[in-house]
Amino acid sequence: MSADATMRETDRAGGRKLTGWHVLAIFVGGFGLIIGVNLFMAFSAVSTFPGMEVSSSYADSQTFDERRDAQEALGWHASIEIPGDGTLVLNLVDDAGAPVAPAELTALLTRPTNQTDDQLLVLERVNGAFVAPVTLGDGMWRLRLTGTARDGTDYRHNITFRHFD
Repeated sequence: MSADATMRETDRAGGRKLTGWHVLAIFVGGFGLIIGVNLFMAFSAVSTFPGMEVSSSYADSQTFDERRDAQEALGWHASIEIPGDGTLVLNLVDDAGAPVAPAELTALLTRPTNQTDDQLLVLERVNGAFVAPVTLGDGMWRLRLTGTARDGTDYRHNITFRHFD
């Protein structure tokens, strides 16, 4: 079949001839889309998460074992309940199951990947537990507890949980 016959066959079928410019446009459009999505994802990741857990991971690691051993010696156990009435109930008990009364306790409720929903909780003692009003959307959450025991031992504990209405 000659080139003219092939061209006439293409014209009859209603198709168009694929030229080098068409192929170039397909490649540029495809790679442009991929690069655009990558730039969007990178911008979203950088703008929503600061990436800093501690100011100096090396300095923090030098005393980690001693701090962990001292905290474990406290025998504190933390758990949470979310009854559904806009409150968070934090149960902080010792090995015997008795409520713990730390010298100082701070609770920060965060999303693991985003700072926009962070809530510094105002903890109030109710029946041996700590209770605080919260605003929770669906998804993953982390409660970061930091405090000090009556003997001066530092206390840090993270509770990660999933919440759905």
